[in-house]
Amino acid sequence: MSSETAVARPASTIMLLRDRPDGFDVFMMVRHYQIEFASGALVFPGGSVDPGDREIIGQPELYCCAEAEDAPALDFRIAAIRETFEESGILLARPRGADQLVAASRAAEIEAAHRTALCEHKITFSQILADNALVLALDLLVPYAHWITPEKLPKRFDTWFFLAEAPPEQLGMHDGKESTDSVWLSPQEALDGGANGRFTLPFPTTRNLIRLGKQPNVRQALDECRGKPVVSVMPIMGRDGDKRTLRIPAEAGYDGDVFEFTGS
Repeated sequence: MSSETAVARPASTIMLLRDRPDGFDVFMMVRHYQIEFASGALVFPGGSVDPGDREIIGQPELYCCAEAEDAPALDFRIAAIRETFEESGILLARPRGADQLVAASRAAEIEAAHRTALCEHKITFSQILADNALVLALDLLVPYAHWITPEKLPKRFDTWFFLAEAPPEQLGMHDGKESTDSVWLSPQEALDGGANGRFTLPFPTTRNLIRLGKQPNVRQALDECRGKPVVSVMPIMGRDGDKRTLRIPAEAGYDGDVFEFTGS
């Protein structure tokens, strides 16, 4: 058996938020039980950065308003929007030359025409953007968290989590392939579902939901982390007697540094 540490694959995810009278909801999806990673888990839409995302960096007419910052890099931001479109149909983009996001009716037309082909690698995201005169709204993505899978695990990801307010009237829908269900629910409702067995929640998802749930509405959730340094988290696996533990940096903002790990 090889003792080499698996390379962490770059990945991105977006926590899409929308207000409701008593707080706010976040869009989440149930991963298909037969896929390799996080099968059956309740997660935020997202996935791996691919070469096409990096190619878009060389086409600045396809994105706007991204600040010149090193972390997270443009390819993580572009991947976050592409993966969210693939997995939910929600499109964070503007018509070229416009200040407003693409209308929900137009986004639905683009989704119907291109989403399946994109997922099946029959068309590129850059081609969809160019053909429909769209510009990615990278400015709407607020860096929230950065998690790296522990070194001891065979499948690892280097994942940036972003917050974004969901486009008005774009409701989102799972694809029925990688995910089998999708739902808008409050952070507390998601956590309650994890506690009572309705949902399976990965450890990073649980910690991010707890942290997110401290905010009263979308604006304050975004304002709380806008411009704030993000502390990278790579949990260290250990044991405390017969309990498995995960240690993370206390300064990452998750109300502690050692947590009992009950996942598989």
